[in-house]
Amino acid sequence: MGTVSAVAPRARALWALLLASLGTAAGQPLGGESVCTAQPLAKYGITFTGKWSQAAFPKQYPLFRPPAQWSALLGAAHSSDYSLWRKDQYVSNGLRDFVERGEAWALMREMEAAGEKLQSVHGVFSAPAVPSGTGQTSTELEVHSRHSLVSFAVRIIPSPDWFVGVDSLDLCDGDHWREQVAVDLHPYDAGTDSGFTFSSPNFATIPQDTVTEITASSPNHPANSFFYPRLKALPPIARVTLVQLRQSPRAFVPPALDLAGGGNEIVDSLPVPETPLDCEVSLWSSWGLCAGPCGQLGARSRTRYVRVQPANHGAPCPGLEEEAECVPDNCV
Repeated sequence: MGTVSAVAPRARALWALLLASLGTAAGQPLGGESVCTAQPLAKYGITFTGKWSQAAFPKQYPLFRPPAQWSALLGAAHSSDYSLWRKDQYVSNGLRDFVERGEAWALMREMEAAGEKLQSVHGVFSAPAVPSGTGQTSTELEVHSRHSLVSFAVRIIPSPDWFVGVDSLDLCDGDHWREQVAVDLHPYDAGTDSGFTFSSPNFATIPQDTVTEITASSPNHPANSFFYPRLKALPPIARVTLVQLRQSPRAFVPPALDLAGGGNEIVDSLPVPETPLDCEVSLWSSWGLCAGPCGQLGARSRTRYVRVQPANHGAPCPGLEEEAECVPDNCV
C-alpha cells in the first residue's frame, strides 16, 4: 500500500504539469511567432505622409479631374488570426470596394465582424483624406498585447485599384512596445481591375487576381503609369510613422522634424528625388507621295509625334520628321 500511496501524488503532479503545458501551448501564436509580454495596452500616434510628387513620379502625373490625392486611411489593430490584405492573396469584397471606389462601409463591417465573432480585431482606426499627392494626415490607435499587429490601406486617387499600406506590422518587441516605427510605402495592385494608367476606365479583372506590388518594371508595359525602365526601384510614394504616446491621447501632436532621428523623421530633410522620364514618340506615319521632276529622284517624307515629353533630365525626343529619296510616281 505504501508504494501505491507514493505513486498517486507523483501521477497527480505529472497530470497537473501536462495540463499546464497544454494550456501554455494553446496560448502561443501560430507559426512560431513571438509572444508579446508587454503591458496589455499601448497607444500610438500614426502619421501618413504622401510623397507622390510630379518630380518623383512625372509620368502621367494627374493634375486635374481629379488631381493626385489620397483617400482616407482605414486600418485595424489585430491578432495574427486576421488579415486586412496580404501580398499574393485575394482581397475581400470590402477592400475591393475601398480601393476601387473609395467606399469604406463594407470594409469597416468586415473588420468589425472579425472583432465580434473571432475576437481577432481589437479596434478600427481611420485618418482623414489628403487632398494632394504630398501632404500629411494623422490619427491615434490602441494596441493590445494579444492584438499587437497593425494593418491599414490608403487608396491612390485616381487609379484603377491601386493602394498603399502595411500588412501586420508588429508594434510589440518581446516584453516592450516599440517607441517609434517608420516604413516607406510603395504602390500595390489589388488585382480587381486591369487598368494600366491612373485614369483608366473601369475594366474588371476576370477572374480576380491576387495583390501584387507595382514596380518600375512590373507590369512590364510602357503604358503603365509607374513604368520607369531606367530605374531599379521606384522611390517611396508615401511613408508612415507610428510613435508611442506617453501622454493623454487628446494632447497628441504629430512629432516634429528630428534631424537626429536616424531616418525616422516624418518630414524628410533630403530633397525630393527627381525621377528621369524619357521622351516617348509615336510610330512613324505612312510615307507620303513621292514628288519631283521627271527623270530625277524625288523625295517623300513621314512624321511622328511626341507622346510623352521628357522630364528631369530624361532622354530628349528624337527627330519627328524623316525624308528619303524615291522615284516620282507622277512626275512633272
